[in-house]
Amino acid sequence: MSDISFDRARRYVLGLGCERGTSPAEVLALAIEALDVAGIRAAELAAIASIDSRRLEPAILAVVAHFSVPAVFFGAPRLEEETPRLANPSAIVFARVGCHGVAEAAALAAAGPDADLAVAKIKSAHATVAVACSGLQKA
Repeated sequence: MSDISFDRARRYVLGLGCERGTSPAEVLALAIEALDVAGIRAAELAAIASIDSRRLEPAILAVVAHFSVPAVFFGAPRLEEETPRLANPSAIVFARVGCHGVAEAAALAAAGPDADLAVAKIKSAHATVAVACSGLQKA
């Protein structure tokens, strides 16, 4: 369970995954693209979430700084618990990090048990992003 407080203005969580050393510009561009695709404003973001092995990754931290929201990180076992809710589980990701998805799973884990994916995983050359919406009434 995350420590994120949701309100009607900030009910989305941006989930990020990336290879080590990915450029901040690549991850930020992908994050902005995901929000644009769904028509989500930056002001609607409650947090950014990822796997704990990326806690100090410069690209992730750059996106957190850009949107000025809290970051939340989860261990692979916690992200693996989200596998039944993933739109795009990956055996390759599981082999590399121990869970079937990072971006989707982190977004869902942070947004809570009643969350849904607002944007399923989208990819760039070295990163993935997804957006989950908290279980608040979506109106």
